[in-house]
Amino acid sequence: MSTTAPATAFRARAEIDLAALRANVRALRARARGAQLMAVVKADAYGHGALRCALAAQRAGAAWVGTATPQEALALRAAGVEGRMMCWLWTPGGPWREAIEAEVDVSVSGLWALREATAAARAAGRPARVQLKADTGLGRNGCPPAEWPALVEAALAAEADGLVRVTGLWSHFACADEPGHPSIRAQLTAFEEALAYAEKAGVRPEVRHIANSPATLTLPEAHFDLVRTGIAMYGVSPGPEVGRPADFGLRPVMRLVASVALVKQVPGGHGVSYGHHYVTPGETTLALVPAGYADGIPRHASGRGPVLVGGAWRRAAGRIAMDQFVVDLGGDTVEEGAEAVLFGPGDRGEPTAEDWAVAADTIAYEIVTRIGSRVERVYLDDAGDAVVGSTDTDGTDVPGGSGASDGSRGATGQR
Repeated sequence: MSTTAPATAFRARAEIDLAALRANVRALRARARGAQLMAVVKADAYGHGALRCALAAQRAGAAWVGTATPQEALALRAAGVEGRMMCWLWTPGGPWREAIEAEVDVSVSGLWALREATAAARAAGRPARVQLKADTGLGRNGCPPAEWPALVEAALAAEADGLVRVTGLWSHFACADEPGHPSIRAQLTAFEEALAYAEKAGVRPEVRHIANSPATLTLPEAHFDLVRTGIAMYGVSPGPEVGRPADFGLRPVMRLVASVALVKQVPGGHGVSYGHHYVTPGETTLALVPAGYADGIPRHASGRGPVLVGGAWRRAAGRIAMDQFVVDLGGDTVEEGAEAVLFGPGDRGEPTAEDWAVAADTIAYEIVTRIGSRVERVYLDDAGDAVVGSTDTDGTDVPGGSGASDGSRGATGQR
C-alpha cells in the first residue's frame, strides 16, 4: 500500500475544528436547558488554544468563560475576550487587584482569600465580584462545612461595606464521571444545604453551580443556574462509564497528525528505539513519526500507542523517545511526508484520544491537554458560521477576515 505526501509540509500539527467546538457547545446548552453554560478554557483550553476556543464558544452561546488561574483569565481579557469570566485557583499574593479591575469573578474558599480580595477592592476603588466555593465532599479546594458560616458572614459584611459583590455560590463533584456513585447524592445534598444557609443569611447570587462535564451530561438535577463544561466541550468523553461522545451529539475537536520523516527497510531481528524493547520479527519496513514525549506523546504508551499510517492501524514499535517514535509497517510502504494520524474523531478509521488514553493507562483529558507548544495549532472553520480565516498578530480574530464564501473549510496556522 502506498500513499502520497501532503501538499503542505509540516512536522506535527494539531488541527482544531472550531465548527465542531461550536456545535458541541450548542449540544451541551440544549442538554442543560434552563441553565447558562460556562466554557472552561483552562490549561490553554485543554491543549486546544484558549483564545480561539473562548471566542468560538461565546459565538455558540456560552454565557461565561472559566479558567483555573487568574493569569489565564487576565491573558484572555488582554486579548479582547469580553463577557462574564471566572477564575478559581488562587494563592496568597495573587493578582487580585488586576482581576477586580478586569471584572473577573474570583473564587474564594477561605477567609484569607476574602481578606486579600477585599484589600484589593479597596485599593482598586471598586467592589470585587466574588464567588464562594463550598467543599461538599471533593476534599480539594473549597470551604469546609464547619467554616462555611463564618465565610458567608464575612462576605456579607464586606458586601455591606461595598467591597465585594457575592455573585456566585458553587462547588465541584468528585465522582460525577461514575454514574450512580453514592458520593454524588451526598454532594448534592451538601451543596443544597450550603446554598440554603447562604441564601437565608442574605446572599443573593447571580449563579449557583456544581455541574462539571459529566454532571452536565447525566445529572439534570445538578444543573442549577450554570453548568461548567470543560472536556465535553472539546468532544471528549469524561469517562467510559459516562458514554461515548457520539452518544451526546459531541464530536472531538482535535486531530493530531505528523508527517512521516523516514521510511526504510530493515532485516528481521533488528532492534528498534532505546532499550530494544521491540525487535523486528522479520524483514520489514519502518516509518519514523517525528513527534515524541516532548510534544506530549505519552512515553507510557510505548509499544501500544496507535497510529493510522498508510490506511491501517500501526502501533508504536518500542520506546517513544523525546522527539520521535517508530511504527512497523509490515509489508506496506509509504512515502516520506505521508500523514500519520495519531488521533482524531475516529470516523475515518483513525484512533481517538480515548484509544491513546487506554494505551497509556491514563485519561483522555491528559492526552489532549499535554500536547505541547512545539506542535502547531491549525484552526479549521466553516466560514458560513464565523469569520476565522484571518488573524492579526496576537491571534485575535479580525472582523471581515477572509473566509471561503462557498462554505468550504478554511484554515489558519495562528496559535
